[in-house]
Amino acid sequence: MDSTIIDGTGLANTTVDFQSDGYIQDFTIKGIGMGIINTRCIRANLTNVSIKKCKLLNADTGVGLIWSSSIVDECLITNVRYGYSTYCAIDTCNPVIKNSIISINSNTYAVNIGDGGNTTLNNNIIGNFNSSKGIGIVVEATKNKIKNNIIWGFDINIDGYAEDTAIVHNNISTYAANWGIRINSQSDLRNNIVANNEVGTVGPTDTNSDYNLYWNNSNDTGVEGFAEHDIVADPMFVNDTIPVYGGTYDYHLQAYSPAIDSGDPNILDVDGRRSDIGAYGGPGGESYIYLDLPPRPPVNIIATVDTSIITVKWNKNTEADTSHYNVYRDTVANFTIDPSKLISSQTDTIYIQPNPQNVESLYYKITAVDTQGNESLPSEEVGILITSMTDYQMIINDYLLYQNYPNPFNPSTRIGYKLKERGYVKLMVYDIKGELVSVLVNQVQEAGYYEVVFDGRNLINQIRTNDLASGIYLYRITIISEGNIPRFSDMKKMILLK
Repeated sequence: MDSTIIDGTGLANTTVDFQSDGYIQDFTIKGIGMGIINTRCIRANLTNVSIKKCKLLNADTGVGLIWSSSIVDECLITNVRYGYSTYCAIDTCNPVIKNSIISINSNTYAVNIGDGGNTTLNNNIIGNFNSSKGIGIVVEATKNKIKNNIIWGFDINIDGYAEDTAIVHNNISTYAANWGIRINSQSDLRNNIVANNEVGTVGPTDTNSDYNLYWNNSNDTGVEGFAEHDIVADPMFVNDTIPVYGGTYDYHLQAYSPAIDSGDPNILDVDGRRSDIGAYGGPGGESYIYLDLPPRPPVNIIATVDTSIITVKWNKNTEADTSHYNVYRDTVANFTIDPSKLISSQTDTIYIQPNPQNVESLYYKITAVDTQGNESLPSEEVGILITSMTDYQMIINDYLLYQNYPNPFNPSTRIGYKLKERGYVKLMVYDIKGELVSVLVNQVQEAGYYEVVFDGRNLINQIRTNDLASGIYLYRITIISEGNIPRFSDMKKMILLK
């Protein structure tokens, strides 16, 4: 497709217009231009076409079908306002779009299934890079099958108000600014993972919905509540990052994920077992080896002292197969963990020890261990300096600016940092153009670990008066020691997804 191009730039409203049945394969097809309304890369009107392994870009609509049972397979549709649009009378058309990537940058629809017809969407990745959002899949037609897709980054990822049954099985809906999925009483919603959205699912989830997994949504099911067999748990993706084209995301399930063999028992995987929940389960999914990865390292390690008691705390891991935590300690900084330094194996996320004797400093690292014995990498190191029997302070070996969590976020996130010694701290947020958005910290602070909340709606010491739009933001820390000497500076990216 990269070497054979049909370039319609500045020409007709439709670059390739099928007026009889046919097929097209291995082409890049450019439309007249991205901003021109009612233009298409490919149109099929009253014809049935096979469109395979094509790249479609630079038009109002990538593929427009009218009274057509065309098939779109292994295509990349990008830089368009509408990715795919179909219209047909009731029960007369059966179009299919499968194994394709649709990436739009507008606040419109990626897939618009108009009145009538029976559309099938299988094994697609559908995403939005535009800060104004829009809708991923609009379902207005009658009997549609939406299965094994990954949809992300819209206002509403799947908006289903079909007049008849819409089957929504084994999808992943993630990072929606408003709703991951909206359904009506005609929708059959099963075996989906709905994660990282503002609201997971809205609609009659207690009637035509069941066996779905919810995770990290601000509100999982609106006011409707869960169905009988719904699950709220970390799905344990291999790599849970935004599924951008060419990115490192991997939404296959890890071994011991709670989504494995937990779907509707009447729906089977390709291996004949009970369906997994998510985009790779069900009869349209795939059979693959579940990786038994070690847990993520524990985060947010904090050491405090109260009279003669030292307390070390950390965040709880969310993996379903987490068994316990190992606490390692040494008297020297930057130590390497080994069995001789293991002082506790425990299920709690807090370790307490009494006042040590004849020790000047203590350093701690934490690991997480799963039920199979896999141990995570060690956490960051924290330490305690013991200056006297009653005087302690937390030791920081270096200056650190941590990646915000969660990331992407909506509407708020936490930014952590560590100070090796006392200094003047400025922590600021900028937009991608380099314009100052907010000043989070602007004061002298003692050595230690700190954490501040950044909220895109209610800015701390705000520079702007309006809420922030979706997009990439930069946060930068500068630390100046006494004597006005710069000691540390670092900058990281974070993503606001509404």
